[in-house]
Amino acid sequence: MEKRFKVINKENINGVKISIIVDNETGVNYLMLNGLSAGGITPLLNSNGDVIIDKKI
Repeated sequence: MEKRFKVINKENINGVKISIIVDNETGVNYLMLNGLSAGGITPLLNSNGDVIIDKKI
């Protein structure tokens, strides 16, 4: 069974872990932040404000 989410990019900026993850069922890309005693996740948007969806899925 394939995992639901796939990490496609990771960065660490000033102690904050920033990851871009893709939902393997919907193709939706998410921005996930974790660090400095806080964290969050939100859909990743393009320059037009539309949710980025990976069409390859």
